[in-house]
Amino acid sequence: MDLPALGERKAIARYVGRTLDTLYPKPPIPLDHSSPYTLLAAVMLSAQCTDKKVNEVTPALFGYAGTAEDMAKASVDEVLGIIRPLGLAPTKAKNLVALSQRLCELHEGQVPRDIEALEDLPGVGHKTASVVMSQAFGEPAFPVDTHIHRLAARWYLSSGLNVTRTEVDLKALFARRTWNRRHLQIIYYGREHCPARSHSVDKCQICRWVEARLKG
Repeated sequence: MDLPALGERKAIARYVGRTLDTLYPKPPIPLDHSSPYTLLAAVMLSAQCTDKKVNEVTPALFGYAGTAEDMAKASVDEVLGIIRPLGLAPTKAKNLVALSQRLCELHEGQVPRDIEALEDLPGVGHKTASVVMSQAFGEPAFPVDTHIHRLAARWYLSSGLNVTRTEVDLKALFARRTWNRRHLQIIYYGREHCPARSHSVDKCQICRWVEARLKG
């Protein structure tokens, strides 16, 4: 996809930022959790699954084992029985027990405040690690999910080549101090105003503005 000049992309990013700050000044974290560990587990479980579905499952899961120490001793079959409604449940159950064991072995049962250490855990990729760094520890990060990847391309902020490229482009366009709220704001905007299907430019404030600017 051909992108506008950098100056145009910066102007779009400024408009996007102002609009999102108006609509979602304090975006809530969508996954229910009570600790860095329960957030890590919830984010890992959310792969190819809605946050709503994860939030329906995690109360029972964390009632069964809500710490790395408890989960490390848990039965994979028991965990699977609880999270079965989620997509990829067998793999997630194995990874959840394995990552909990790894946390106990290497980090005294605590979630490390280090993105490389997080990515080294079973079932934890870059996006999951970035979410934990941002939402659990307040460290600047820009996790890119399907909503963000899609909207970044739709708004001509990134080429849409891959999520790695999208993350690099968005980090360059938005101030570092805004990253933690900006990625949540884009997710909410995508869900509520800029869906993948049945999308209408005329009904989407940001898309309407972007198209008018680029055509004008």
